[in-house]
Amino acid sequence: MTVVTGMSPEGPVGFACQAFAALSLDPPLVLFCPQRTSGSWAAMAPSGAFCVNVLADDQREVSAVFGRSGADKFAGVSWTPSGTGAPVLDGALTWVDCRVTTVHDAGDHHLVIGSVEELGPVRDAQPLLFYRGRYAVHAELDPRGWSGEVLDNLMTWQRQSEWS
Repeated sequence: MTVVTGMSPEGPVGFACQAFAALSLDPPLVLFCPQRTSGSWAAMAPSGAFCVNVLADDQREVSAVFGRSGADKFAGVSWTPSGTGAPVLDGALTWVDCRVTTVHDAGDHHLVIGSVEELGPVRDAQPLLFYRGRYAVHAELDPRGWSGEVLDNLMTWQRQSEWS
């Protein structure tokens, strides 16, 4: 699970987002797909920047808060600004700070492509996953278990030094 955050003239905004992926290593690009009706995306889009916060398995409540519409999602959630000014949520497994490069309409969603500006450190925790309508940790998904190599391969940009 990820939470995409950004800044609007009224302050920080964000939403839970399952449709996030690495797109390119050279140049480093990511993508996410907000619904076209997303008020949070509409509010942050003019800033031209966003931060993808990858949630840790102990952040289910954070995911639930940012998965709802309406209320002040940042009430009671600690954060610090990234280099672009987008909120980095305290306790995130890691984060990816980006500038918007392209937005395409894709059916009832947008496809947002961002250039990676900075990567956060990776916390020693498991990722928060959402699978078949419930939260899970990776060992719960496959009774045979997974080696750490699988998750390492999904986190392609572990260090900025690997970009060159």
